[in-house]
Amino acid sequence: MKIAIITAGGAGMFCGSCMQDNTLARTLRNVGHDVTLIPTYTPITVDEENVSVDRVFLGGVNVYLDSTVPGWSRLPRLLKGWLDRPKILRQLTRRSSATDASQLGGLTIDMLKGNLGPQRDEIQQLVTWLVDDLKPNLILFSNALLSGVVPTLRQRFGGKIVCLLQGDDVFLDALSPRWKNASIDLISKNSQHFDRLLTHSCWYADHISQSMGLPRERVEQIPLSIDCEIPDFAADDHCNSPSKTIGYFARICPEKGIGNFLNAIEQLADTTDALQFRIAGFLPALHRVWFHKRLTEVQGAIGPNRLQWLRSSRTRTEKFQILKSFDVLCVPANYHEPKGLFMLEAALVGVPSLVPAHGAFPERISDLAQGWTYPADSQDALCQAIRTASTATTSRMSEQLQQSVRRKFSMDVTGPILSQVLQDIVNEQQITQSPS
Repeated sequence: MKIAIITAGGAGMFCGSCMQDNTLARTLRNVGHDVTLIPTYTPITVDEENVSVDRVFLGGVNVYLDSTVPGWSRLPRLLKGWLDRPKILRQLTRRSSATDASQLGGLTIDMLKGNLGPQRDEIQQLVTWLVDDLKPNLILFSNALLSGVVPTLRQRFGGKIVCLLQGDDVFLDALSPRWKNASIDLISKNSQHFDRLLTHSCWYADHISQSMGLPRERVEQIPLSIDCEIPDFAADDHCNSPSKTIGYFARICPEKGIGNFLNAIEQLADTTDALQFRIAGFLPALHRVWFHKRLTEVQGAIGPNRLQWLRSSRTRTEKFQILKSFDVLCVPANYHEPKGLFMLEAALVGVPSLVPAHGAFPERISDLAQGWTYPADSQDALCQAIRTASTATTSRMSEQLQQSVRRKFSMDVTGPILSQVLQDIVNEQQITQSPS
């Protein structure tokens, strides 16, 4: 089967969704499918083999200028197409992490309008390439924020079109009510053209269908997929230390819970020296001043030797080396996580997770049969959960975690499952489309 997966680049940031899209493409290739992974906005950044094409559609710079510069959308492709080159996009978007998502409401609406918005030229270019050049059997969009393309695509494409929902609501929640409500209305309308909607958790299937007015019966859960080959790296000397290390490894931003983690450390400052803390992850420019100020305050309260800032990993080896240096991974996220991929990565090196009891987290804890949850609305509960996790014999959990993640989420295991889901969709009778 020939499959096109359309993903969204993270402007140089390691993004869980585009990393999972890349692994999905690799997994489906391993079971014999012809898969093309197509970046939009910017090239994707991953720490495994990058299988995306060296071309970007709906280039982020042109998409932005189409909405903000009068007449830009009417310029011929010859004059503005160079801005879609991957090297140019990497350079021009490397500081986009300083942009507040709440300011992108107008641009979001323009994109969701599809061919009726200012990005019509970019959309037509993608549709023409897919239909005339690539000619897949199935096209999978990796988020509903790209659904503005679908009404135009449906007019020319006779195959199946699927959407993998994996966190669109997190972006929409950052918009003002005016932009959020209008975006949801357009997503609901555009989604009538999808043959099937996919998610990585049962919780998210229920949540997204309710919050966006999507038919629950058309939403199907598929497993996360992870490359279980771990690179060799030097062991951390903390393994021989009597102290326990509680680590945070995720993007440094309020929604991922770094503020909750720092507050908990400060509250636990009077604990014994046997409890150590480490923080790692991509730090967007938007949050750098606040984070370094707060980090310095907490280090002052607990001691700089007990709280280390490791920055972000640059390679897959560094990522697993950081995770292995933890006894417990703690990501006290505020938003309701749709996947929980980082929990699987920690499990690969035998590290259990401590997470709030919401979103997909309880499902992942159940899948792995190890780890802890706590009531998400209580800072005291987080502190108590850290104390509890720090006294557990985590070395006994390590083997079971590694076995669970390999048995349920390895590429070898998920490949046939994913293949069967997509093959069943292709074999289904075409759904009856509602008028647009």
